[in-house]
Amino acid sequence: MKRNRLGRILLGVWLIAGGLLPYLTITIPHREAVLSILAVASGILLILER
Repeated sequence: MKRNRLGRILLGVWLIAGGLLPYLTITIPHREAVLSILAVASGILLILER
C-alpha cells in the first residue's frame, strides 16, 4: 500500500513539473533527464503494486 502511495505522489510531481517548467524562467540542469527518471520511478512503483 505504501508503494502505491509513493508512486502516485511521484506521478503527481511529474505531471505538475512537466506542466509548469516550460512556463517558468528558472533553469534546471538536465531537466529532461530528471522528468524521465520521475516518470520511470512512478511507473515502476505503480506496476509493482498490482
